[in-house]
Amino acid sequence: MLIARKRVILVSFSTNSRKFKSLSERNKFFRDLYGWKQIVKKSDKRYCYERDGLLDEFPHIKVDDSVFITAERNLSEVEEYFNRWREKVAFRIMKFLLDEKKMLEQLKPKKEVNVKIE
Repeated sequence: MLIARKRVILVSFSTNSRKFKSLSERNKFFRDLYGWKQIVKKSDKRYCYERDGLLDEFPHIKVDDSVFITAERNLSEVEEYFNRWREKVAFRIMKFLLDEKKMLEQLKPKKEVNVKIE
């Protein structure tokens, strides 16, 4: 039996906290990458908004806090993002093949999230 394999990239990175101007700048790096949840209180209601980051634009597998896998076709967007932060974030990108069945199971797109009122 022939196993179908897809080209993927594994990205690992580490931040150098001392090089960021502030904690908010460091948070911007992570929010722009992973997205974030915003809660707005208005009157007696709370509104939750999901703010997208780079990784919400394409399917990926989050392996660890600073490691993820995505399809090789997303390489240019990933490199462009990390190159903007290269003075403060060290990163490494490795290409490899992944079993297509495993990839399809784990690289499902994020479900669309609507605003919800709590």
